[in-house]
Amino acid sequence: MLNLFAPRRQDLKADILSGITVALALVPEAVAFAFVAGVSPVIGLYSAFFIGLLTAIFGGRPGMISGATGAMAVVVVSLVALHGIEYLFPAVILCGLFQVAVGVGRLGMLIRMVPHSVLLGFVNGLAIVICVAQFGSFRTVDRLGELTYIEGAPLWIMIGLVALTMAIIWCLPKITTAIPASLAAILIVTAIATGLNGVLDSGLAAENQRQVVMTVGDMLVTNAKAQAVQDFVAASATESANRDLATVEAGIRESLEGVMAESVTLSAGLPKPFFLDYAFPPLTWETLRIILPFSLVLAAVGLIESLMTLSLVDEITETRGQGNRECIGQGIANVTCGVFGGMGGCAMIGQSLINVNSGGRGRLSGIVAAVCLLMFVLFLSPWIEMVPMAALVGLMFMVVIGTFEWATLKMFGKVPKADYLVMVVVTAYTAVMHDLATAVVIGVIVSALVFAWQHGRHIVADVKYNQYGSKIYQLHGMLFFASVSSFKELFKPQQDPDDVVLDFYYTRIYDQSGLEAIHWLSERYAQHGKRLHLTHLSPDCRRLLDRAGDSVVVNLSSDPQYHVVTDRIEGLAEAERLVTRDQTVSPSKA
Repeated sequence: MLNLFAPRRQDLKADILSGITVALALVPEAVAFAFVAGVSPVIGLYSAFFIGLLTAIFGGRPGMISGATGAMAVVVVSLVALHGIEYLFPAVILCGLFQVAVGVGRLGMLIRMVPHSVLLGFVNGLAIVICVAQFGSFRTVDRLGELTYIEGAPLWIMIGLVALTMAIIWCLPKITTAIPASLAAILIVTAIATGLNGVLDSGLAAENQRQVVMTVGDMLVTNAKAQAVQDFVAASATESANRDLATVEAGIRESLEGVMAESVTLSAGLPKPFFLDYAFPPLTWETLRIILPFSLVLAAVGLIESLMTLSLVDEITETRGQGNRECIGQGIANVTCGVFGGMGGCAMIGQSLINVNSGGRGRLSGIVAAVCLLMFVLFLSPWIEMVPMAALVGLMFMVVIGTFEWATLKMFGKVPKADYLVMVVVTAYTAVMHDLATAVVIGVIVSALVFAWQHGRHIVADVKYNQYGSKIYQLHGMLFFASVSSFKELFKPQQDPDDVVLDFYYTRIYDQSGLEAIHWLSERYAQHGKRLHLTHLSPDCRRLLDRAGDSVVVNLSSDPQYHVVTDRIEGLAEAERLVTRDQTVSPSKA
């Protein structure tokens, strides 16, 4: 629908400007995911810096952006809540080591097993998740600490600024490409929002001292107040269940008043190793038992999301990244992130698409984004906190429009129903559960089951007789676990002649179930005093049979390989001659 991601050549200026744009978009996401994980916003920003910088340098996909993500945050929140934040950092380090091991073991190529239907479902589900997440920026905290949507003039002003942001991103490339449209939209809308906040009557502002146009600073205050109320309610539930409503409300108001805008800021110093500020957990087997499950899940979630993002960026840019190198880069980044007190992270699909849309194609764009993010924390936090959420929401809405595969709405009836079903399942699971990694795994499993079901029914045999009265079964299809039942139904040992030939020219044996099926068939023919011959086995099929301790012994060393029609005729003649010799294939218990 929108050609936002048209192929472009790599350009130094485009990488730098795109990196700045991405850095602005990273701030609210990193802060929000830090609150989800139950850690300080600064930890989320530091995580985004380390993950983004190191994956840009060592990763396998130039132009792809990584940082603190919600997929990782929802995993670590349980660890922090149950065992304390000091266990978080060793878990992230161990997660990184697992990811490096996956890359060194060259297991990143497994992403090639993801079908295209799963990728389409993943992309569409992701677009829905990003779209729904933006509505959280329209909320604020009321007197009782509950998140409610803004109303009245602030709501309409924000909607107008969102629409203006989208219009600038859509129209500016038609006029000039000197500056990324996304960056231009953020700067223009920020200037307008700053003017509105300074000119409009302060009476329009909410009672919690939020400005008329919600900014990144307002988002920080809103999240901090929501977290403070949540902590108070949790503490109240454990301390006493008999508190009256008035006491609870008074405590909530006190918690809200304790969160001052001046105390909630992005400003911080340079990151330092976590053990300088937090107690180092004991190096015992008990500590390993606690962090190991979380580290394995973090490593798996991070790699699945990163490799899926890599495939998506590959498709958009019409280039190819290196999956194994990306696994190593993600691992190095998470190990470093854990050492310096970060919450871990992986590839960020939304920000990666912003980068691609803004012209970022090289590693420099990711490096610039990470460095700018650190500069925001060290020196520019007051300016960044003035950026209106409307500009970032409008930017993400444009990403949603460019990400969703609108052509899939017209695919029904034009692609196999099974593939369309897989796409819908992945999209629905992603949109409802907001779990991208699990959605991909489910999609791959469903696709594999559909493949096995379809090919398991498609094994047939052409039957013919030679001049000696021998019966030849020329097999077509794949012999594996799903087709064993159909394979067995092809034969009637009681009715067949004394000599039977199985011609494997058009089929192969793929697994142990196939070997057992042949072994079972040979026993059935032997029980009736009949001989079973195998011919035209491929070399790998012969190796499978040779390695099977109780399988069928194939003694057809002269069995040739045929690749043309004339040779094929000679091969059939060879199969017919075999039955006149005493080269019987029989069961062996060796």
